[in-house]
Amino acid sequence: MNDTPTRWYGQLYVQVLIGIVIGGAIGFFLPDIGAKLQPLADGFIKLIKMLLAPIIFGTVVVGIAKMGSIKEVGRIGGKALIYFEVLSTLALVIGLVVVNVLKPGVGMNIDVNSLNASAVNGYTQAAAAQGGVIEFFMGIIPTTLFDAFAKGAMLQVILVSVLMGVALVQLGETGKPLVNVIDLLLQTLFRIVAMVMKLAPLGAGAGMAFTIGKYGIGTLMSLGQLIIALYVTTLFFIVVVLGSVARWSGLPLLQFLRYFKDEILVTLGTCSTEAVLPRMMVKLEKLGCKKSVVGMVLPTGYTFNSDGTCIYLTMAAIFVAQATNTPLTLMDQLVVLGVLLLTSKGSAGVAGAGFVTLAATLSVIGDIPLVGLVLLLGVDRFLNEARAVTNLIGNGIGTIAIAKWDGSFDQAQAAREIAAMKEQSSLRKVAGKTVNKLV
Repeated sequence: MNDTPTRWYGQLYVQVLIGIVIGGAIGFFLPDIGAKLQPLADGFIKLIKMLLAPIIFGTVVVGIAKMGSIKEVGRIGGKALIYFEVLSTLALVIGLVVVNVLKPGVGMNIDVNSLNASAVNGYTQAAAAQGGVIEFFMGIIPTTLFDAFAKGAMLQVILVSVLMGVALVQLGETGKPLVNVIDLLLQTLFRIVAMVMKLAPLGAGAGMAFTIGKYGIGTLMSLGQLIIALYVTTLFFIVVVLGSVARWSGLPLLQFLRYFKDEILVTLGTCSTEAVLPRMMVKLEKLGCKKSVVGMVLPTGYTFNSDGTCIYLTMAAIFVAQATNTPLTLMDQLVVLGVLLLTSKGSAGVAGAGFVTLAATLSVIGDIPLVGLVLLLGVDRFLNEARAVTNLIGNGIGTIAIAKWDGSFDQAQAAREIAAMKEQSSLRKVAGKTVNKLV
């Protein structure tokens, strides 16, 4: 029997971790080289992104077609939106409370007139282009049927997929051959994803090298209080809030983190949750979540359930006010919270999404100086790591929770999958000890 696959260094999370460490070292010791490695990370993410639209389409269509009931689609969608709104609001409130308690910006005494506004012009223009609530909902409807796939617009793809799935349900037996073809295409795409993920260590390492090489450790020190505050808050949210949801769902947080450790590390290195979306969908299904639930809930959650981004938005907005000595009453802060409840929902798929959303929010409010965003530019990449990892964990646990709520989560299957994971881990340890003895 060949024991090579069971060796520790053959595991993706180990390779990604090694890549991150090497990338960090390159960025620190050879910053000029590290700053030039971003194309490798971007290339890896683009390879995954090119597969996202057809994978989401296939998963949703096949899931709904095999569901056999249009009412079930509406039921799952309704529960998902309720869950997303509750968790997002909770994340915004927690971020607001923590930034007022820790006050990371107090004492910086930044003169607004000394800041270079041109540095954030690109973000303010992108924020203006997003438009309001009506524009956001109109943007969900693609110009043509294939326009959604050409642009890779996630919500547009989901809309087309739901309509196609519902149509195939109505066709019944007549539509089954097409469902089988789409299912076969989906399995082929997942094989391609498996090939692309072999480049994950390179992508994660290059992303880390770029971050440290371009911005440097010194940048971390200058705004260390904000960074520490955000990381502590996101950790609290993961352990307490998401941990409680995970426990209710029947899958303890520690088991969830161990099962998805590969995806978490890739997200940490690349600052992109989209890079692991296909693998998350596959693993959630293997964990016992119904295919139709995963297909509808997880991609939608990427837009409507960005817990880490919500925490960041409230903390960053109030931090800018504190740093520039802008007085805010309790009512002012509640207005910020109310605006963020709307603006935090429409940023998925936009480059620098969190920053664009923050710019849009400050533009609407007016009291907090928009130019204060300059303070965050240098550390936004470091803040994005915490945001992205929290978003990933939040959407993974959210999918399991909604499946449990809907009665579409097989806990016995989850227990078998976790047991199999533990058994494989034990076999790897035994194989490693055997190799060491032979050496």
